[in-house]
Amino acid sequence: QVQLVESGGGLVQAGGSLRLSCAASGRTFSNYVMGWFRQAPGKEREFVGRIGSTGRTYYTYYADSVKGRFTISVDNAKNTVYLQMNSLKPEDTAVYYCAARSDNEYRYWGQGTQVTVSS
Repeated sequence: QVQLVESGGGLVQAGGSLRLSCAASGRTFSNYVMGWFRQAPGKEREFVGRIGSTGRTYYTYYADSVKGRFTISVDNAKNTVYLQMNSLKPEDTAVYYCAARSDNEYRYWGQGTQVTVSS
């Protein structure tokens, strides 16, 4: 099992940047595919991106809505996954969650961190 804690959310103007962190405890997160999701008020949870390991390298995949603006990375020494968000838009406003996938299911979730982008 793994416990996840997000941080780094806040209020930013459109065009600005934020970096979210997802610190993992318990089993090392390298055993999992790590995903980022978001949920805006009144909307369903939306996939943002994920990062996984082949054992030798990491690979990432992003939703079209954030491709080219968001980047997921890892720091193995800190057991932390990051979501770097650039060129933020008001429609990026949401609660952002990280999650760990095991057996093709995101089983473990953090508590979420609020990101608000003002126009």
